[in-house]
Amino acid sequence: MLLGQLGFVADRRQRGLQVSNKPGFWARNEFLIRRLHSLTGLLPVGAYMIVHLLVNSSVAVSPETFQRSVFSIHALGALLPLVEWTFIFLPIMFHAFLGLAFTFGASPNYTEYRYNSNFRYTMQRATGLLAFVFIAWHVFHMHGWIHNDAWRHLIAGYGGMFHPYNAATSAAHAMQASVLYPVFYTVGVLACVFHLSNGLFTMGITWGIWISPKAQHGAKLVTGVFGLGLALVGITSIVGLYTLKNFAEIREKENTAYELLVETGDIPADPEKRDLSADESLDEAPPFEGAAAPKADATEKPAVSE
Repeated sequence: MLLGQLGFVADRRQRGLQVSNKPGFWARNEFLIRRLHSLTGLLPVGAYMIVHLLVNSSVAVSPETFQRSVFSIHALGALLPLVEWTFIFLPIMFHAFLGLAFTFGASPNYTEYRYNSNFRYTMQRATGLLAFVFIAWHVFHMHGWIHNDAWRHLIAGYGGMFHPYNAATSAAHAMQASVLYPVFYTVGVLACVFHLSNGLFTMGITWGIWISPKAQHGAKLVTGVFGLGLALVGITSIVGLYTLKNFAEIREKENTAYELLVETGDIPADPEKRDLSADESLDEAPPFEGAAAPKADATEKPAVSE
C-alpha cells in the first residue's frame, strides 16, 4: 500500500501536478482538540452531572426538597434555555461527538495486552458509547426531545413525561411506568459515573497533574472513591423515585407551592411545565368507566327516620 502511495505521488510530480504535504485540520489541531475534549468532560459536563444527580437524589430526603431545587432552577425563566444550551447541551454534544470520533478511530489492544491501563481505556470507550445512548434516551423519556404539541401527543406515555412544576410526581410516574425503567437508569447512570471518574484519572495524566507511578496510584484511589460515592447518589435518586408513594398528597403540595411562587413572582407561570393529568396515585388502578356502583351491605340496617 505504501509503495502504491509513493508511486501515485511520483506520478503526479512527473505530470507537474502539485502535491500538498500540508497536514489537515485534525492533524494540525489534534493536541488542542484532545485537551478541549478532556476539559469539557470535567467542566461543564462532569460538573453538571454531579449537580444533576445530587438534585435528583434529594427526592429521597423528601419530595418537597426535590421540588424546591427544581423551582430554583426554573426561576431563571427565559434565561434557562440559554443557560442549558450554553453550559449543558452544546458541551455534551461537543464532548460526545469527539468521543465517538476517538472511539471509532482508536485501536484498543486489551485482547493482546491485558494490563489495567488497557482495560480502563477499553471501558472508557465502552461506557462512553453506553452513556451516549442512555443520555439520548433519558432526554427523550423525561423531556421528549422537542417541545411540540403534535409530537408530545404522539409520544405520550413513552416520552416527555417530566414536568418541572410537578417534579417529584411526574418523575416518579415516569420511573414507575415500567419495571424495566429502573434497570435502564441504573445501567446508564453507572456507565456515566464510571466514564466521569475514570475520565478524571486519565485527564490528570493528559494534563500532567499526576505522572509518577505513586501519584497515579493515589489518583486511582481518589477517583475510585469519588466514583463509588457518586454511584451511590445516582442509585439513591432511582430508588427514591421508584418507591415514591402518596401521589395525590404530594401533587397537592406541588400545586400549592406553584401557585404561591407564581403569585410572589419567584417563578414564571407556565402551564406547559405542569402535569395537568389526573391526580391519582399509582398505587391504585383507576376505576373502569361504566363500572357498577358498589352494592350496599345486605346486613346493614336501613336508617330509621325519627
